[in-house]
Amino acid sequence: MTQAQRYFITIADLSSARGDSSELSFDGGSPEHLARVLEAALREADFSARWRAMQEDPDDVDPATCAVDPGATVSGSLEAQRSELIVTTRLPHAILKHRLDLLIGRNWKLRDISTP
Repeated sequence: MTQAQRYFITIADLSSARGDSSELSFDGGSPEHLARVLEAALREADFSARWRAMQEDPDDVDPATCAVDPGATVSGSLEAQRSELIVTTRLPHAILKHRLDLLIGRNWKLRDISTP
């Protein structure tokens, strides 16, 4: 794994932010709840295993796509009428993006990246 990065993410309307698959989509309403769900999706293999099992040929899925970071942390808050997440992880940006897209679709924006 690479060096940890801190990602600053905003979601304009969390109440309507959903992924395409109801089996994997976020179904809560608060940024704190999304933070807990995303943190579990980054730390534990269960979320990726469920996504992988849904693929046409699960054996063809690149194992790197299902990587986890047991040390990942996510915090969520409501600021200025938008939800904000701060994600710290060693996983590549592409994996974070994939997990966010599965959970809430393209309803998020990356605002900044820094080294913790």
